[in-house]
Amino acid sequence: MDIEEIREYCLSLHRDVEECMPFGEEHLVFKIGGKMFLLMDINTRWVAVKCDPALAIELRDRYECVSPAWHMNKKHWNGIDTISASGERLKEWILHSYTLVEKKSKRK
Repeated sequence: MDIEEIREYCLSLHRDVEECMPFGEEHLVFKIGGKMFLLMDINTRWVAVKCDPALAIELRDRYECVSPAWHMNKKHWNGIDTISASGERLKEWILHSYTLVEKKSKRK
């Protein structure tokens, strides 16, 4: 998936998904309920997505394109090389991140 496809997919998840660039022009962030579910470096096409801690470890062991997310809580965030990841898997991981964050924002 390219940057625009990732952007369109994130925005399609819910009408209340917002995008912003709080960390500078190289980093695009997507939020639901004011909470981040995806951070993308637009220069390298790496993304960070939230993940269930047990699943995060499993995905890192299983897929070369998944690693602990740089500058994020390694327990809860995976970094994904979007050039190496398949589009369908990337969508699955983005949706998982969105769902975790959206559920938590509803509880508050």
